Amino acid sequence: MSLQGSLKHLHLADVIQLISVSGKTGMFHLKKEDHVGQIYLKDGNIVHAEVDEIKGEEAVYELAIWSEGEFNFEPDVEPSIRTISKTNTNLLMEAARRLDEWRVLSKKIPSLDLIPEFVVDQNQDRGQIQLTTSEWLILSKINGKQDIRTISKNCNLAVFDVSKVLYGLVTHGLVSLKNPVMNPVPQPVHSHSTAASASSFKGSTSSTPANNSPSVETGAGPNKDNLLMLLDKIKSICNSTLGKQGEAVVDKQYQKAKTDIERGGGMAAIQEAVTQIAKASSILKGPATTEMLLEQLKTLKL
Repeated sequence: MSLQGSLKHLHLADVIQLISVSGKTGMFHLKKEDHVGQIYLKDGNIVHAEVDEIKGEEAVYELAIWSEGEFNFEPDVEPSIRTISKTNTNLLMEAARRLDEWRVLSKKIPSLDLIPEFVVDQNQDRGQIQLTTSEWLILSKINGKQDIRTISKNCNLAVFDVSKVLYGLVTHGLVSLKNPVMNPVPQPVHSHSTAASASSFKGSTSSTPANNSPSVETGAGPNKDNLLMLLDKIKSICNSTLGKQGEAVVDKQYQKAKTDIERGGGMAAIQEAVTQIAKASSILKGPATTEMLLEQLKTLKL
């Protein structure tokens, strides 16, 4: 059974399922520009995959996010090694999850050939951010010369994981991306999506009249007690979503906002806290978690 086609018209996961259901043994050969990959099936089960220098499960996930390229299936070809033991179902479910997240990542990282470099002279207060060992390792490899694939290789980390960290750094305005011929990819530092989404959080209140009366019951702006209650709810949701990894950031922004509110800072103090927490979340947890967090916060009411 020979099969070939374009990944522009057929998703790789769908093609694999078609072949695996028939219990075939063989090899998918995939090509995109200068990149070549293979996925081997034995009796319909994925047993080995490789692309460039990546092997095993990560190679399947890397190939699954290809939205272009050519493929062909060569039957009765078996690999010399077996690197995958997961079921096809588990592999393809994880591949689908990563594909969904990659659609978000690609808004900031359209190509893995781009070169990250640090943005200097940033005066914005970003708050304290705690990073994992892997995240610090990625930071240490950013020198304005290595592209994303090279950084991934040098860190011995999956390209997907490196891209998630870089997405947060780019969104946070700490890193910009340039192509190999030194033309920077424009990165809006002050109007990025996470900040825009976070700054749009206002908490649901009744309509605000022209005067600044603090009475919520009469439809005026929220008073200090109501703002503090809202801030407590925000802290609880953020801690629940981000876990221990985000506790330090959440607590710092909570304390700062609380102080500002007690001094008359109003809703602006809460908006700033949400913005800073969202920025940290993009780095610590990635875009999908950040978007989920912001959606939860938008449901809060005074």
